[in-house]
Amino acid sequence: MELRSHGLSDVGRRRTLNEDSYLADDELGLYVVADGVGGHAKGEVASAQAVEEVYGFISRGQSAIDDYINLQNDDTQFQVRRLCESAVQAACYMVFGMAELDPNRKGMSTTMSALLAVDNLGVVSQVGDSRVYRMREGRVEQLTEDHTLINYKLKHGLITPEEAERAPGKNVITRAVGHRDYVQVDTIETDIRAGDRFLLCSDGLHVYLEDDEVSGLIAGELEVVAQRLISVANERGGRDNITALLVDVYP
Repeated sequence: MELRSHGLSDVGRRRTLNEDSYLADDELGLYVVADGVGGHAKGEVASAQAVEEVYGFISRGQSAIDDYINLQNDDTQFQVRRLCESAVQAACYMVFGMAELDPNRKGMSTTMSALLAVDNLGVVSQVGDSRVYRMREGRVEQLTEDHTLINYKLKHGLITPEEAERAPGKNVITRAVGHRDYVQVDTIETDIRAGDRFLLCSDGLHVYLEDDEVSGLIAGELEVVAQRLISVANERGGRDNITALLVDVYP
C-alpha cells in the first residue's frame, strides 16, 4: 500500500509559543504528534527532542519492520509492537535526562501519539492526551485513550459524563513522556486497509470537536482538510497550540 500525508501546526490565538511538534515520513510509515508540557520549562524542546528520538529509534529498527513484511507471523508482529513501545521509552528517558542536566528545563515533558504503518499492520503508541482517529468507509473511530484525570474518573465511575463536561482541569494529564525516566505506553494494534484515513492531533484541536462531526470535517483533500481543522479550532477559541496530521492509505 502507498501512504500519503499532510500536516499543519498553528500557535493558536492565545499562545505566543508553539510547543507542538509533528513528524510525517511516508516512506518509513511513521507519523508522530507531540504536545510539549512545561511552558517556560521548555515544552517545545521536549516535544521536538522526543519526536526526533522516536524517529531515530524506529529508523534503526528497520530490520524488525522488514522481518514483519517478509514473514507476517505472531513473532514478527510482536517485534514491531515492541519496537514502537521501546522508541517511546527511549524518548522518555532522553527527555528526562535532558531536564535533569539543565535546571532551566526541569519539569519539561510531552504527550505523544504515534502511528507506525507496516503493510497491513498499524501500531499506535500513546502517552497523554493527543489522539489518533481512523476513518474507514465514512465511520470515525478514536483509537487512543486520553490519559487525563477527567478520563480516569470517568472510567472508574467517580463522575458522570455530565459532571465531566462541567469539571475543571480537563487538561490535567496523568502520563507524559519525560516527566519521569519511565512511562507506561499504550500500544494498540489495528489493521490497515486501502481507503483508510488517519488523523493524529493535539488536544488543541480535538477539544473543539464533537464526535458526530469529525467524519464530515476530515473528509476531502488532505491539504484542504488540514487547513480546515486549524481554522475550526481557531474560530472556536484557539486557546492552545493546534496540530493536525492526516494520513491516507492507497492500494
